[in-house]
Amino acid sequence: MEQPPLDARLGAAAAEVLRLRDGQALPQRDWLCEEVPVALEFNGISHAVMLATPADLEDFALGFALTEGIVEHAGEVFDMAIEESARGISLHVEIAARRLQALKLRRRSLAGRTGCGLCGTDSLDQALRPVPSVGHGPLLEPGALARAVQALRPWQPLFETTGSVHAAALCSAQGRVLLAREDVGRHNALDKLLGAAARGGLDPSEAVVVISSRASIEMVQKAASRGCTVLAAVSAPTALAVRAAEQAGMTLVGRIRGEDMVVYCGARRLAPSSAQPGS
Repeated sequence: MEQPPLDARLGAAAAEVLRLRDGQALPQRDWLCEEVPVALEFNGISHAVMLATPADLEDFALGFALTEGIVEHAGEVFDMAIEESARGISLHVEIAARRLQALKLRRRSLAGRTGCGLCGTDSLDQALRPVPSVGHGPLLEPGALARAVQALRPWQPLFETTGSVHAAALCSAQGRVLLAREDVGRHNALDKLLGAAARGGLDPSEAVVVISSRASIEMVQKAASRGCTVLAAVSAPTALAVRAAEQAGMTLVGRIRGEDMVVYCGARRLAPSSAQPGS
């Protein structure tokens, strides 16, 4: 296999493998996605440990702080430092004192895994926290969502190299990719995307969030927390995710295959010809 692109090397590791093809065993070099424990620490207080891809960590720290409600806006994050060790990576984040006090009131120990964004949550109230209502957002054509999904692939160098990571992208109402991030965890990819959007001054409420995974409850919660009005997933959502999206007033689309897709709620934001009764 060829050398991975430069911007993917941080998240990939080489491995010698045996590829079986057409009855032959061929020794080859392959590339595997890195999966590293990343500890998030706010003002010296340990808050969460997530297994993540060690790239775009500043985006991840800010996005996590925003989508988990630790800070309300990027201006409440004053500084961050990355500390690497043999055991993993620590992200030291300095936040406003008033936000730290609020964090202490609801402090929890969260041990995240790549397949779950709620692991370690210590109460049902935290796991099923209400989602905020979102604004009007853009009016879309289904073709724009199809173009966005198709346009996402060139923005996935790590997936192209390893085949084992998720992507989240911010796209225009016309289906152009504005920003994308990758991670071994789907919710981590979304945090990185929303953190990068905040750092770059992009408003997710006027764009479309496209994810390469299924739309589970934490994906809806995180997207709604940043005012995202449209969440489009390549795979299907869960029933709980659909109920949360309806509560937030979001448009949730899944099972996107070209211009074939399923609108689970919020069809009013799609072109009238594609709107479904009762939405």
